[in-house]
Amino acid sequence: MAISGECFCGAITYSVSGKLHDARSCHCSRCRKAFSSQASAYALVNSNEFEWLTGEDLLTSYVSKHGYGLQFCSSCGSTLCGVFEGAVHGVTLGCVNGDPEIEIGRHIFVGSKAKWEVIPDGVTTYNEGPP
Repeated sequence: MAISGECFCGAITYSVSGKLHDARSCHCSRCRKAFSSQASAYALVNSNEFEWLTGEDLLTSYVSKHGYGLQFCSSCGSTLCGVFEGAVHGVTLGCVNGDPEIEIGRHIFVGSKAKWEVIPDGVTTYNEGPP
């Protein structure tokens, strides 16, 4: 069964024919700004299993000089996915519909988390990126 996702206004929809993998939450200052939250919630996809269904023309992209970036709905502002060198490589878990049958397996860059955030006990954390 395919995984589906959409932006807040519903204008952009997508489908993932495979499974999500390597779910993580990043607590760095850049992710806090990009996701307007204390951290990101993100999982990787195989790009050949990802397909935009509706609203692809409404996507706005921000891509860094290293080729990594994010794609947003130009209407409602939802952050939908991450891209690398033009291909979708992951989705934001907040825009996934239903149960994607994955859990966040690690919290990264907790060494630079916001001072007001409390990381729960018992979760796998890395002060920076994973080894």
